[in-house]
Amino acid sequence: MAIVLLFTAHWVISAFFQSFFHHRYASHRMFTMAPRTERTFHMLTYLAQGPSYLSPRAYAILHREHHAYSDTERDPHAPGFFANVLTMMWTTALRYNAHLVGTSSPEPRFLGNYPEWPWLDRVGSSWTGRIAWGTAYGLVYLWLATAWWQFLLLPVHWVLGPVHGAIVNWCGHRYGYRNFRTNDASRNFLPFDFLTLGELFQNNHHRAASRLNFAWRRFEFDPTYAVTRLLAWLRVIHLRPGALASPA
Repeated sequence: MAIVLLFTAHWVISAFFQSFFHHRYASHRMFTMAPRTERTFHMLTYLAQGPSYLSPRAYAILHREHHAYSDTERDPHAPGFFANVLTMMWTTALRYNAHLVGTSSPEPRFLGNYPEWPWLDRVGSSWTGRIAWGTAYGLVYLWLATAWWQFLLLPVHWVLGPVHGAIVNWCGHRYGYRNFRTNDASRNFLPFDFLTLGELFQNNHHRAASRLNFAWRRFEFDPTYAVTRLLAWLRVIHLRPGALASPA
C-alpha cells in the first residue's frame, strides 16, 4: 500500500507542476510571479519531477510550436501522423532534446518570456542527476515494497513527465468530445481530469489558449485551475488580464 501511495503522490504532484509551471506559466504566461517566487516554483518543479525533470524553456518552445501548428505535419506531437503513442513520444523527445541542447532553430516568435535557470536544467537533465534520482526511488522501493508487482511501477517514475505529455497529446487529440469547433483535432477526454489535473481539456484549451480555466461546461472540473486561483488569492502569483475571460 505504501508503494501505491508513493506512486500516486508522485504522479499527482508531477502532473500539477507540469500543468501549473511548465504549461500555464512558462508556455502561456497566464499569470506572473516575483523572481524569487519563480525560482522557488522552479526548484519545486525539479524536486517534484525528479528523474523525469523537464526544462521549462525547452518545454515552452515545444508547446508553442504545438499550438502554432496543431495537428499538422509541423506539430511536434500530432497523433494523427504516428502509428502509435510510442513513436510519437520518441519524436517528441528528439525535438525536445534539440531545444534543450541548442541544436534546433525555433522561430523567433517561440523564444523568450520563460523561466531560465541553466544550472538547474543541466543538473536535472544530466544522466548523473537522473540516475541519482532513480537510485533514490529504487532504495525507497526496496524498503517499502511488499510484493514483486510493485517494482513494475518503478520505471514509470523515470519517464513520468513524458508519460503525462503523451497521455494529453494522444488522448486529447484522438478521443473524447468537442465543445468548440477548432481548426485541429483537439478533444476533451475526461469531464473530471484526475489523470493530468486539467490538461485533458484540450479542445477547450485550444479554443482559448490564454484562459486559465481549462474546464468550460458545468460538469467539467480543472483541478490545477482551482489550486492556481487559491495561489492568486493568497497573492503568491498574480493573474494576467484576460486569464479569466470566457471564449467568444
